[in-house]
Amino acid sequence: MFTKILIANRGEIACRVIKTAKKMGIKTVAVYSDADKDALHVQMADEAVHLGPPPSAQSYLLADKIVEACQKTGAQAVHPGYGFLSEKREFQEKLAAAGIAFIGPDGHAIFCMGDKIESKKLARQAGVNTVPGHMDVITDAEHAVKIAGEIGYPVMIKASAGGGGKGMRLAWNEAEAREGFVSATNEAKSSFADDRVFIEKFIEQPRHIEIQVLADSFGNTIYLGERECSIQRRHQKVIEEAPSPFLSPEMRKAMGEQACALAKSVQYKSAGTVEFIVGGATGEFYFLEMNTRLQVEHPVTEMITGLDLVELMIKVAAGEKLPITQEQVKLNGWAMEARVYAEDPFRNFLPSTGRLTRYQPPAESPQVRVDTGVYEGGEISMFYDPMIAKLITYGPTRDAAINHMRDALDAYYIRGLSHNIPFLASLMSKDRFVKGNITTNFIAEEYANGFHANDLPADDPTVLIAVAAAVKAAISARNIKVSGQFPGHEMKVPVQWTVVLNGQYHDVETRPAEGGFAVVIGGEAVSVKTDWQIGQPLFRGTIEGRNVCVQVDRDGVSYTLAHAGSRVKAIVLTRQAAILNKLMPFKAPPDMSKYLLSPMPGLLRAVEVVEGQEVKAGEALAVVEAMKMENILKAERDGTIGKIHAQPGESLAVDQKIIEFA
Repeated sequence: MFTKILIANRGEIACRVIKTAKKMGIKTVAVYSDADKDALHVQMADEAVHLGPPPSAQSYLLADKIVEACQKTGAQAVHPGYGFLSEKREFQEKLAAAGIAFIGPDGHAIFCMGDKIESKKLARQAGVNTVPGHMDVITDAEHAVKIAGEIGYPVMIKASAGGGGKGMRLAWNEAEAREGFVSATNEAKSSFADDRVFIEKFIEQPRHIEIQVLADSFGNTIYLGERECSIQRRHQKVIEEAPSPFLSPEMRKAMGEQACALAKSVQYKSAGTVEFIVGGATGEFYFLEMNTRLQVEHPVTEMITGLDLVELMIKVAAGEKLPITQEQVKLNGWAMEARVYAEDPFRNFLPSTGRLTRYQPPAESPQVRVDTGVYEGGEISMFYDPMIAKLITYGPTRDAAINHMRDALDAYYIRGLSHNIPFLASLMSKDRFVKGNITTNFIAEEYANGFHANDLPADDPTVLIAVAAAVKAAISARNIKVSGQFPGHEMKVPVQWTVVLNGQYHDVETRPAEGGFAVVIGGEAVSVKTDWQIGQPLFRGTIEGRNVCVQVDRDGVSYTLAHAGSRVKAIVLTRQAAILNKLMPFKAPPDMSKYLLSPMPGLLRAVEVVEGQEVKAGEALAVVEAMKMENILKAERDGTIGKIHAQPGESLAVDQKIIEFA
């Protein structure tokens, strides 16, 4: 067994590998860029080696520097995580030439399956069903339009070396095919240093289901069930679960055996994933691709099998046999994973970079797991993927896993930047999701007009009113700890308040009660029990016997309460102050409709218009790049360009003026 390994990655996956290595008694070496010198994975590792500047092309993608780091530190093996160099044949071969083990498959398997064009050709030769399409490289935009027309719209334009949703565009017509080719090739070149793209038919109403395979160097290959990954946005997975609510045991067996056969055809060893598109109506499945690495969503498989995939990868790389057979693989319970991203769902999910001024993930337990690479005070950099964490929950049934996820999302406290927890909470509440009636079109169909506040699950206002009153009462009593009795000996008599919630006025009364206290709302007494203390960000307790967790932020005389994805402003006033508050004038915000504002921090790649130019609704105005993704900003209505405030190459802050309309 290895005594020291290097993790050629960053963020949560580097931290994840380090945890298993420590459990196995293996020392670890981290690598880092200038942007990650204070990152969590650097702090967790036994040693750390600096690679270079923040851009990945100048740091994490430098194979020679990583080989040098292994030689310098005496690391005998490298775990690549996912992304970066994890599926680069040349990297594996350089390590092998230096006598360093690669914790993953060999270069032959990476080459055969890592390239989406070549892998589909090999799959066809092996008799595996593949999606109809043009597997050769597309030369230019006009060629893309020609091929797309021959295949028949809709089509998917994909980067050959792609992954993680980058370098992918869906086209429904010639204009989208032309524009999609340009964007896909640009993203592919930026993200993977490989601008080749191909085109295939887009299967409508599909489900995305993948099979986890595991193989050793002794010819043993097994599958560990499936993962349902259909909840996607912009082809990036958002929610994953295991098992799938769609598959029957017979279909699981057929897909698993086909995945194993494909892996054996390239002498695969280590952990890998065979992805399929499954027709929701017919149940027919088509090979999509094989990822010759660990997947982002591997924790859900670990939760239902009880296996540590990273540990098994390390053991296989060290020359050991798989410790289990196919017959010994058991799937128990249900697991669900939500990807928590630094992005603003209310601004079309645009990335949000900056410092985590407050960061408190939910407590881990047998039902809750948090895989993260950040900490309070750390930064989400503009140079890398904006993932904050993977939140995984487990239960004996799918409903139980969903309920644990809802509770964990309520308890996930993040401040300093925008995040997608409101969107995740909304997903968990959708009837179609709860029933398992999902496809890769789920988000586009359920949020056809984008994500808005009215998409959040309906919350019980009684809960928020009771929490606001309880918080105010505790603060007013200068109580240090609420424990058993409502708030200490200073509050012996009922107290009257008015809670202003979303502009609505609610007269309440707080009364001492046995084992806690009561908040009288509209003449009805609501039982409240809590041990909340002043200054705690989470109000935990029971309201009418129901467990609740509400996030509390004080803002002057008001509070912001976050629960079930919603953030609500609450003001608790005396009755007289409430009367006067109704008379306060309303200050209207300034009109910014005449400006094109940057919806995110990023780099202004291009300004597509000039001053004095007339534009039509839908016409491209500017291109902003953030997190390696190009975002085309378009005119919302007809107009004339008055003044251009920012120039290409300029770094933009969120809401910075780019263009002013006449």
